[in-house]
Amino acid sequence: MARHLVTSALPYINGIKHLGNMVGSMLPADVYSRYLRQRGHDVLYICATDEHGTPAELAAKEQGLPVAEFCAQAHGAQKAVYDGFELAFDYFGRSSSPENVGITQHFARKLNENGFIEERAIRQVYSPADGRFLPDRYVEGTCPHCGYDKARGDQCENCTRVLDPTDLINPRSAISGSTELEVRETKHLFLLQSKLQGEVEAWIDEVGDTWPQLSSSIARKWLTEGLHDRAITRDLDWGVPVPADTWPELAADGKVFYVWFDAPIEYIAASKEWADAAPDGESREWKSWWYEADETVRYTQFMAKDNIPFHTVMFPATELGVREPWKKVDYVKGFNWLTYYGGKFSTSQKRGVFTDQALETLPADFWRYFLIANAPESDDSSFTWEHFAATVNKDLADTLGNFVNRVLSFSQKRFGNQVPAGHAAGEAEAQLGEEIARLLTEYEAQMEALQFRKAAAALRALWSAGNSYLEEKAPWLEIKADKEAAALTLRTAMNLIHLYAVISEPLIPASSHAMRQAFTLEGDTASWVTAEQAKALNAVPAGTAFTVPPVLFAKISEEDLESYKERFGGNEVA
Repeated sequence: MARHLVTSALPYINGIKHLGNMVGSMLPADVYSRYLRQRGHDVLYICATDEHGTPAELAAKEQGLPVAEFCAQAHGAQKAVYDGFELAFDYFGRSSSPENVGITQHFARKLNENGFIEERAIRQVYSPADGRFLPDRYVEGTCPHCGYDKARGDQCENCTRVLDPTDLINPRSAISGSTELEVRETKHLFLLQSKLQGEVEAWIDEVGDTWPQLSSSIARKWLTEGLHDRAITRDLDWGVPVPADTWPELAADGKVFYVWFDAPIEYIAASKEWADAAPDGESREWKSWWYEADETVRYTQFMAKDNIPFHTVMFPATELGVREPWKKVDYVKGFNWLTYYGGKFSTSQKRGVFTDQALETLPADFWRYFLIANAPESDDSSFTWEHFAATVNKDLADTLGNFVNRVLSFSQKRFGNQVPAGHAAGEAEAQLGEEIARLLTEYEAQMEALQFRKAAAALRALWSAGNSYLEEKAPWLEIKADKEAAALTLRTAMNLIHLYAVISEPLIPASSHAMRQAFTLEGDTASWVTAEQAKALNAVPAGTAFTVPPVLFAKISEEDLESYKERFGGNEVA
């Protein structure tokens, strides 16, 4: 079986993420990784918190904490949420790790040796009151376009116009509030992307045609506009330090690498963190996943569209410029936006559902299924509570949950707590097996193609096939005339429940576990279902003990729906 390296865009450290962040990277990566593992592949799924940059320092300042302490706490809070969503990372690291410092500095030295880094003098805002140069986001003021008085020096959050700190009216330091600002000359390192454009274009031509149109079109747009040399250092207290052995003057000035330089390298570093964190007695090898791995590893990245340029242009340019055989991505699965009633999720306006709130409100499987079934793949998609409730009630509660409960409760009532035997399988069961095998093939094909909405639809069709069989056979009527016929129907339906438990696990792991645990089945180690097994539907033999699990999916009532809309907003279109 193949070796699959999977990464999802690193969630930034400054706060709990909303549902759009979840469906745009981490959740589909988890679903895909789970599926690959169940099919027998060797998988390494890596993610981490992205901890450097101006927003981390500002968020720490607002909370009155040292930035290292703030990041440690925020990492723990995010990890707890992702555990609640049952994201099965092999490792969830931190970009502030010693491993990332070492590998980032190694990359920088190699780029410098190969002539792709240049030291340049630039003019930058300086605050005498703070005794430091101010990165763009450390300068605040009034936007000259819309009059918003809390615009940052890189962009106005209100009107979204891109700004330069010198564009702001009445600029002030975000640290001290001082308005006595100056423009002084300082030195920074620049990555000479212009010298690497041809190599990046050749690489995109080689691999990009297999990517989704969203990913390839964004990458090619950047290349068409031309790659510009980019400053890769900043004046911050927190970040990967510029190595003093290569740039002593900049190191003495306290320069650190730009967050978008070190963050993608953290994918490599987090893999080393995973190896370094191996428990006693266990050996983990990380470098074969990343170094000289083009022929042995399939690398898939997951991210929202705003992250695509950095992963398809800037990071590949970095890897190419190092002139070492580091693994580059094979497939970039990009996602559009998930909106909230057509508008942006907003923390300040308390609009939208954030991941910690989601878990406090309803079980993780509700969210996992809905988000994957409505993933913003070909276009933006909108979250509404009405759509969410309808999907949960119809697909999870009615189609799957009701099937499980009806079959097990009825069989327990009429035949006790063991799977009944009944007649041998007949024509209806043979037709059902063929249909299940066909639908399973479709489900597998969509998962292999990373078409998540279509995969969820194929899984839903598998659940529906069980309901159609049950309605056609009607064991509640069969039992009046032929008890053994009813037993056959229930035995077949119970085998469907077991099959559903196995194949639904990538999307709804907790519910799948509950379905599987309903049967006391010795040696039940199946990780997937073959086409022949799907046709046979005999994995759970007669005589197997079972229990009726609690209701898998409670329906969302009208009263619940209204309370959620009142709590999170949603009666208006943004």
